[in-house]
Amino acid sequence: MTTRVLVVDDQDLLRTGLVTLLNADPGIEVVGEAGDGACAVELAAALRPDVVVMDIRMPVLDGISAIRRILSGAGEKVPRVMVLTTFDLPEYVYTALRDGAAAFLLKDTPPGRIIAAVHAVAAGDMVIAPRITRELVETYARHHRSAARARQLDTLTNRETEILHLVGRGITNSAIAQHLMLSEATVKTHIKRLMSKLGLTSRAQAVVIAYESGLITPGQRPEKVCQV
Repeated sequence: MTTRVLVVDDQDLLRTGLVTLLNADPGIEVVGEAGDGACAVELAAALRPDVVVMDIRMPVLDGISAIRRILSGAGEKVPRVMVLTTFDLPEYVYTALRDGAAAFLLKDTPPGRIIAAVHAVAAGDMVIAPRITRELVETYARHHRSAARARQLDTLTNRETEILHLVGRGITNSAIAQHLMLSEATVKTHIKRLMSKLGLTSRAQAVVIAYESGLITPGQRPEKVCQV
């Protein structure tokens, strides 16, 4: 299936280059482009893309606000949002992931990795640039612990909580399945259910809530989990 993409960036040259790059891939079709966040919200509602590639700093409406509006108004078909920006400030990374972005990459990412990331997020995976380390997210999350977040986990079964912990550590579905001796399809079903219970739209949000709720302590590492 072709992945339908909306490209959002206020710099015309960069946006045009990105559109050209993505359209060159036979599995991707750029269905629209926007130069500001407000236009992105309108086009996302009208075009219903699979993936939105979103810049952060833009006129009229910034990328973070646009992400919130796009995801909150998406209805049943929720697009995956991939942030592609020059700025890797901790608050940008954390807020974007918390609000539903499935990926956070920098504009100096090699073209091949950008294309691969679009396919990955379209498939439901989470992608974070190597320069944006897990420690950055952990450090920022440490200051956003929430008792309300912890209470949300009361709605989960023991198995769902266990899987959320592993997702929060960045473990893939196949590795979780092997570790828990479950089928990968069963793991996917558990993840889908726990995300529905917690009102999440992306795997990245699951990582954030695992930290905010205290399920994972910054610096903690899982034991005896298969390599990913």
